[in-house]
Amino acid sequence: MTTDRPNRGIALRRTVAALAIALAPAVLASPPAQATPGADTTAAHTHSAVTSTSTSTALSTATGTAGRVATDVATDCKPDDSTACVAVVVMNDAGDRIADAEVTITGPGGFEETVTTTADAPVSVAVTEVGRYTLTLDPASLPADEQLPPGAPTELQVPAQTGGTGRAAFRVGGEAAATESPTGEATTTAPGDDATDSGAGTTTEGDAVGTAPEGDASERAFSWGQVWQQFGSGIRFGLLLALASIGLNLVFGTTGMSNFAHGEQFALGAALGFIAINQMGMSIWVGGLLTIAVCALTGVAQDAAIWRPLRRRGTPVMQLMIVSIGLSITLQYVIQLLIGGGSERILSANPRPLTLLGITLSTTSWISMAVALVCLIGFALFLTRTRLGRATRAVSDNPALASATGIDPDKVVRVVWILATAFAALAGLMWGISFGSFNWQLGVQLLLLMFAAVTLGGLGTAFGALVGSILIGLVVELSNLVIQSDLRYASALVILILVLLIRPQGILGRRERIG
Repeated sequence: MTTDRPNRGIALRRTVAALAIALAPAVLASPPAQATPGADTTAAHTHSAVTSTSTSTALSTATGTAGRVATDVATDCKPDDSTACVAVVVMNDAGDRIADAEVTITGPGGFEETVTTTADAPVSVAVTEVGRYTLTLDPASLPADEQLPPGAPTELQVPAQTGGTGRAAFRVGGEAAATESPTGEATTTAPGDDATDSGAGTTTEGDAVGTAPEGDASERAFSWGQVWQQFGSGIRFGLLLALASIGLNLVFGTTGMSNFAHGEQFALGAALGFIAINQMGMSIWVGGLLTIAVCALTGVAQDAAIWRPLRRRGTPVMQLMIVSIGLSITLQYVIQLLIGGGSERILSANPRPLTLLGITLSTTSWISMAVALVCLIGFALFLTRTRLGRATRAVSDNPALASATGIDPDKVVRVVWILATAFAALAGLMWGISFGSFNWQLGVQLLLLMFAAVTLGGLGTAFGALVGSILIGLVVELSNLVIQSDLRYASALVILILVLLIRPQGILGRRERIG
């Protein structure tokens, strides 16, 4: 008769499951606004919907000039099969555009970017995630003679879908419209619409002044092309997640510790990359290499100052985990001190799309995927073909036996910390380049996905993080086809819970028995 042998993986699995169950309600607590059956063609608001008898009437409520939102087309962003555009304009009662007003655009996937309006044309940004985007006007940035009237909205919402442009307009001066919703109005152009003027007071055929998030699967017709596109996005997500998760799995495999501060190493890579490239003016290659080197040194410093002394004292794994949580909180505020509380973006120019194998992504995304793939292949060769790599696997399998054969576990663990922090920094840097904006909370936002990836692949296994991350990336992106985009991360947490219930050792893990 055989029985399961208790091991350190069981404690981590139970901890991760408890965290997933505890945080899942928070993820699900704020679903996007739902479509109202039979609603008119006016835009839906977060709190209420404005009804009207015609599209032009609805648009005049938000802008003061019928049809101006529908006819003004952003000139610096062209939507395609993988990207959408979100455009904004600020106008006065006379229909003149107001320049130098600051508008912050936030949306799915942690997207956040601040744009400055011009007097020539609407300003737009390219986005890769479908769903609802919120545009917030900063009243302090308006000219002294052009202020918001009492009761006028400072927030608008616009649905964005690939191949289309979501447009919004703020009105300044005059009296606020009596039917104005607290969150304002917005329009969206259907996929395939070109950047042409359709005439004042009219909308182009196929335009949608939507009542539901255009990114919801329930509102889109099924398309194998869309499935293939989402598959490509899932591979991109999975490769970057794998690069970040490898270090988490290595640290657990060699030390038995679940490092809750690993997400902050990921965010630190993005933050230092922003400082080096955007603020110090370094090239992306020099700034990137410097960022990786600095983060690798933080790994050495952590091991020397914190983890190695605690290991030598025989500190239990649970206490080590609590220390890592404290370190995580500390690093979060260090990152906030470095880049501030807002969102930042590495390489501020709009991404250029590139289509390969029928999948359209930004050029920087393709480059990031290639770099991640090369690093993952190199890591696999390191583990299987080099003496130090084989020693790392030996320490991961059985530290005592590895030490008896002449392997220095402390040296191996030191190398593991260098690799873990360097890979996390590289992943964070490429995330900041490929996915647009990021903020100081990026690490904690993705930490559970990293745990889900390594648990799915197999805790402590050499290649478990890679397999699990690719699967999590595909699940997250393909779930956009069947559920609302704001819930896509919840799908990964559901997968995590199911794996813990059905196959707790993961795909590549082995069930340990004694008897």
